[in-house]
Amino acid sequence: MTRRSCAIYATGIVSAHLLIVGIALVVAQVFQTMIHERLKKEFTLTEASQVFESWKNPPPPVYMEYYFFNVTNPKEFLAGGKAAVQQIGPYTYREYRPRENISFLENGTKIYALNPKSFVFVPEKSVGNPEVDIVRTVNIPFVAVMNELSSYSFFLRTGISMYIKSLGVDLFLTRTVHEVLWGFKDPLLTKLHTMRSEVDEYFGLMWKKNGTHEGEFVFHTGVENYLDYGKIDTWNGMRKMNWWSSNQSNMINGTDGAVFHPLINRNELLYIFAADLCRSIHLAYVEDVEVKGIQAYRFAPPSDVLMSPKENPTNEGFCVPAGDCLGTGVLKVSVCREGAPIVVSFPHFYQADPMYINAIDGLSPNKDEHETYLDLQPTSGVPIRACKRAQLNIILKRTATIDDDSASQMRTLLLIVTLVSNFPLLIVGMGIILLLVLVVLFCRNRQKKVGIALESCIKPLKCDPDNDVPQMLTPYL
Repeated sequence: MTRRSCAIYATGIVSAHLLIVGIALVVAQVFQTMIHERLKKEFTLTEASQVFESWKNPPPPVYMEYYFFNVTNPKEFLAGGKAAVQQIGPYTYREYRPRENISFLENGTKIYALNPKSFVFVPEKSVGNPEVDIVRTVNIPFVAVMNELSSYSFFLRTGISMYIKSLGVDLFLTRTVHEVLWGFKDPLLTKLHTMRSEVDEYFGLMWKKNGTHEGEFVFHTGVENYLDYGKIDTWNGMRKMNWWSSNQSNMINGTDGAVFHPLINRNELLYIFAADLCRSIHLAYVEDVEVKGIQAYRFAPPSDVLMSPKENPTNEGFCVPAGDCLGTGVLKVSVCREGAPIVVSFPHFYQADPMYINAIDGLSPNKDEHETYLDLQPTSGVPIRACKRAQLNIILKRTATIDDDSASQMRTLLLIVTLVSNFPLLIVGMGIILLLVLVVLFCRNRQKKVGIALESCIKPLKCDPDNDVPQMLTPYL
C-alpha cells in the first residue's frame, strides 16, 4: 500500500470517527449540559461564586433621569379649562446601590441584605441646574390634606380650604427642581406640624430617599434550585402584601430586577417586585436585540400589566377598595403611601386609555421614549441594558357634591343668613305696624273721650210744669 493510499484511509477513518463522536455529542448535548450545569452552580449567591461580588456591588452605572411637566396655564385650569403642560428635563443623577448588612440564612440557601441608594447629580447629562431652574407643578401637600378631609362635612372642608388659602397656599406651587425632588419646608405642613408633631414639615418627591433603602430583603441564593437565583423570599418580613384586595395581587414574585436566573428562554415570563410600585409585575419576551456586539433578549411589561379589570379581570385585585377601579394604563399606589392620591403610569400615559392622554395638552406618548424594557443575555441571565420608565400622577377632582346632612345644614344656615341680613327691614316693618296700631288706638281713644265729654257737659231740656215752653239751660263751660 502506498503512502497516498494510507493517507486516504487514515483520513477517512479519522473523519468517520470525528463525525460519529461529533454527532453523538450533539445529540447527547454533552458540552451544553456541562456548561449548563456549570452555570447553575456558578450562579448562586455564595461568597465563593464569581457572581456574588457583582451582586453585592453592581458594576454597570445606573443613571436616573428626572423629567417634569411644567403647568403653563394654571389660571385657565382653575377656571375650568384643560391643563397644558410642557416637559422639562432631564436632570440626571448617578445612582449607587451597594448591598449592605449581608448575612446568610438557613445553611446558605437564603441571604439577607439591605440595598441603600444614593444619588449624585451629573451636570453633563442634564439640561440645566436643578437648584436654579423653576418648575410649576401640582401642590401635592395641599392635595394630600384636602384628600384626608374628603370624609369630613362640607362645611369643615370649605372652612379649612379657606383657611389654607389665607396662608397663601394654592393648588399649584412654584419651586426649584431641586426643592421639588429633594425637599423643602412646606408652609402648610409646617402649620400642621404645630398641631400634630408627627407630621413632617418637609416635602419632596425624593425626600429622605437619598442614602436610604426600600426595605429589608431576604433572597434565595439559588443553591437548591438555579431557577430561584435572586428571587425574593420576604420583604420587610412579609411573603405577601396586605393592601391589595386579592391574594394574587398581594403576592411578592420574582427578583428585585438586578439579577435573573441563567438559561432564560423566550417563552417564559420574568417577574420583578417593584417596592416603589407596591406590587409585582411581569415581563414578556419582545425581540432579539444586540448590545455592543452581545446578543440579548428584550423583555418588557405587556399591555395587560396595567390593563383595566374590564379587559383583564386578574387586575381587579388592584382596585382598592374593591370595585373602585381606574382605567387602563394607570395604577393607584396611594394604598401603600399615606397622603396624596398618587397614581403611577408609564410616561405621557403610554399604553393608557386615551381619556387620560386627551385630558391634558402637551402629551405625546411613544414606544421609543416611554417603554420600560430589560435586555438580558439569555445564557447567563445578566442584564446588559435596562430602562425603567415611570410617571407619577396626582388625582385632582374638580367638583364635589354636597352630602344630604350638609345640605340640610346648608338650608338652615341660609335661612338664618337670610333672616339676619334682612333683620333691619324686619325692625322697620314692625315699627311701621306698631305705629299704625298706635295711631288707630289713639284715634279710638280720642273719639271715646269726646263722646264722654259731650255726654257729661250737655244737659237735657227741662219743662216748666206751669208752662209748657221749654227752657234752655246754660251748659257747663
